[in-house]
Amino acid sequence: MTCPSAQAVAWCYRGGSISAEPRINERIRVPEVRLVGPSGEQVGIVPLAKALELAQEYDLDLVEVAANARPPVCKLMDYGKFKYESAMKAREARKNQAHTVIKEMKLRPKIDPHDYDTKKGHVVRFLKQGDKVKITIMFRGREQSRPELGYRLLQRLAEDVQELGFIESNPKQDGRNMIMVLGPHKKKTEAMAEAREAQAARKAERQGIAPEAAPEAGAEEASADTSAENAEA
Repeated sequence: MTCPSAQAVAWCYRGGSISAEPRINERIRVPEVRLVGPSGEQVGIVPLAKALELAQEYDLDLVEVAANARPPVCKLMDYGKFKYESAMKAREARKNQAHTVIKEMKLRPKIDPHDYDTKKGHVVRFLKQGDKVKITIMFRGREQSRPELGYRLLQRLAEDVQELGFIESNPKQDGRNMIMVLGPHKKKTEAMAEAREAQAARKAERQGIAPEAAPEAGAEEASADTSAENAEA
């Protein structure tokens, strides 16, 4: 018995000899299969040649859907259409998948008003996106002897964004830092849906589509007609 070369082994690990694709049509190498019809009906156990003949009659593919069954289960389907629809479903699922992300914002106990507003703006944006925010107050030197400064700053920030988020983890000292975690009121999926709607609205506005303007325009025309009628009267 000869050992395979390192190149051959690497090729196998890269998937050269193993395919994730199901076997279809003439690639199926068994004497008989358990056949499922185009609408999901059970045809039964038939010889492979008969299954291929039926696939040609229906102008469909014979696809092996359960290779480990005895005999393997095969279904008559349009494999190209099936692959396309599966890819679209997977793409939509990835797009709608909600990943909880923890953003981090660092502040100093004696932060100036302008920097505070800037940092708060970032926190607001993160919460609107449905993400959690870890707020870290960094103490330096003598500031470490006055933890109440950091506590008051965290409480102030929590109150300023209370419409968008809540305190998920209360302020606690962690070495030279004080940490608090804010959680969003909206779920990630809701925030993503709202973001998509806002994007669609902006796109429609750029294209000159303004459905909200139609009723107002109609109201103005009706008002003008009424004024004209009153003037004639």
